[in-house]
Amino acid sequence: MTENAIPEVVTGRRRPNNGVSAAAPPARITQAGKKSSAGKIFTVVSWIVLIVFAVLWLLPSLWAIKTSLTSNATSAIGAGPILKDWNLTFGSYFTLLSGGDLWNWYLASFITSILTVVFAVLFAAMAAYALSRMRFRGRNLVMLLMIGGILVPGQVLIVPIFQELNVVGLLNTYWAVILPQIPTVIAVFVFKQFFDGIPRDFEESARIDGAGFWRSFVSIILPLSRPVIAAMSIVTFVGTWNNLILPLFVLSNPKLMTIPVGLATVQGSYGQRLSDIQASSILGALPLVILFLIFQRQIVEGVAGSGLKG
Repeated sequence: MTENAIPEVVTGRRRPNNGVSAAAPPARITQAGKKSSAGKIFTVVSWIVLIVFAVLWLLPSLWAIKTSLTSNATSAIGAGPILKDWNLTFGSYFTLLSGGDLWNWYLASFITSILTVVFAVLFAAMAAYALSRMRFRGRNLVMLLMIGGILVPGQVLIVPIFQELNVVGLLNTYWAVILPQIPTVIAVFVFKQFFDGIPRDFEESARIDGAGFWRSFVSIILPLSRPVIAAMSIVTFVGTWNNLILPLFVLSNPKLMTIPVGLATVQGSYGQRLSDIQASSILGALPLVILFLIFQRQIVEGVAGSGLKG
């Protein structure tokens, strides 16, 4: 027996005739390594793309902050002096906050936004629950009309809304801003999609115990709908807060103006005072930024687990 044959007898393995060692790693390990390398490359490229887009999206915000911290005399010259001047000042913020108009705008925006959220979410949930659980004649027609309502731009309805509010004497009141924004077709659609995914066994058990339609909705459905309620509340609040056209048409009293309408008057009266304009824009958007930072988890959970399923 030759020396090369001894290891083959001891280990019980025979060297293949193709000259490749039997101890060589299988080909699948190499493929796994290639997949791992491709995954790392994809991760790196994804991070680079995300960072680039994040910088592009943040540049306008950073520019607005830098301009608001620059004096009006410097910002009126141009972009170059704004970048070169690092004598930061909060003069524009003090000017805006020292006046009483900004606080009135904040108060009006909070009142109209909060009341709109309460009524819009409540009525949207009630309408969606009826469409999801009740079977009545014309139900499909109602759904088609709702979907068609999504396609109608809100700007088209401004004149009819103004005329209706004028007839009932609600112009220059908070209700002129709140009532037209309560019907939200998107919220009804999202709530219905969420309710369709809830098993009916919960409600049938409650009805066996004597609970009616309304009691089942309040005691069972609404507690299960907290994620979608949170998501729709935040979306409605942001939309109402940023609404410019409706308050601009129905409000003329400066004490009742909301933040967007007030900012429009600031831009019109300040002229070339770019620092004051940027400071007012930042102060107007600051509550929304704080709201998103506090409730960003609820927004993601509500959108991911609500109307997108079912």
